[in-house]
Amino acid sequence: MRIATCVIVIAAAFALLLVAHGSVHLLGAAKAFGWAELPQLTQPVSSVQGSGWLAATTLFMAAAAALFVWPRGAWVIGACAIAVSTAVILPSWTDARFGAVVNVVAAAGFAFVFLADGPGSLRAEYEGDRDLRLALGTRSATVTDADLAHLPPVVQTYLRGAGVVGQPRVRNVRARMHGRIRSGPDATWMPLTAEQYNFFDDRARLFYLNASMFGVPVQGYHRYIGNAATMRVKAAGLIQVADGRGEAMTQAETVTMLNDMALLAPATLIDPAIAWQSIDDRTVQATFTNAGQTVCATLAFNDAGELIEFWSDDRLRPSDTDEPVRVRWSTPVEGYRTFGHVRLASSGAARWHETGGVYAYIEITFDSVEYNVASR
Repeated sequence: MRIATCVIVIAAAFALLLVAHGSVHLLGAAKAFGWAELPQLTQPVSSVQGSGWLAATTLFMAAAAALFVWPRGAWVIGACAIAVSTAVILPSWTDARFGAVVNVVAAAGFAFVFLADGPGSLRAEYEGDRDLRLALGTRSATVTDADLAHLPPVVQTYLRGAGVVGQPRVRNVRARMHGRIRSGPDATWMPLTAEQYNFFDDRARLFYLNASMFGVPVQGYHRYIGNAATMRVKAAGLIQVADGRGEAMTQAETVTMLNDMALLAPATLIDPAIAWQSIDDRTVQATFTNAGQTVCATLAFNDAGELIEFWSDDRLRPSDTDEPVRVRWSTPVEGYRTFGHVRLASSGAARWHETGGVYAYIEITFDSVEYNVASR
């Protein structure tokens, strides 16, 4: 099951629990206001208590809806619902004590919602970084044939085939994807969904993922802004399982930024920060400099001028020792199709070329690619 589907199923099940729990609270209101004969409720319920029962119903219903329309704030509504519910259950403990058990379950669910989507979560940090850059506006200039003149012929063919000429220059790109990821050649694959933004004026790469490890939700955030990159991963929104940072991480993300430019936003390959050298008719080398960091990569194209592989020896891989290891990194791609007005590869993988063999650690399919996204 794709992680997105799994998350939706879990959220729907939790929402149904909240709706059912909220509906039960209507019995207290019905008892207080005489809406129905309820002999099973043996304790008296005042009109003030009845208003509390009705308020709890409303809050639980609102919290259930917020899981889908306002996940960042669902925990706030949920906490209020549990507080009101507990306040009305206590005076009617004999009749309503089972509701306290459900409140404990709901509290655990909202605790996870808080950790995964609350103000201190990786998602909140990702969205804050994203929104700050989206507020800067977009360009209006277009890509022309003259902009391609300095590129090697095969790169010009790639850009024309992608359909970038005559289109607006790319200030940012948003990509959504699904696939699977693993930590090593013998590790278990984890399903994932991800969203990323790349910004090209003041360069930044923001990559947020949701995955599942043995049924435990996992969130990760790769943040590359200026001359610093970090990579953090948390299980269940609480337990930090990875925290990468430093010069090696920044160098690795600089390579990944160039990779994204080539695969997701080919119009940006006209950037003067990239120096080109032809190797043969279908292979070129790109040297990219950003914020004082310079990396090189090789791009290979097929007879149709489509980019089919990208590899670099400048991306460092974490190791079991304190020192990262320099290992060839490649991203073969395929399945070209149209995303809006641009034709791109729709799927691919990232591979490490180890001494003992080559293995993919992530395989993805792009669901959508959008350019010059406006402020949210």
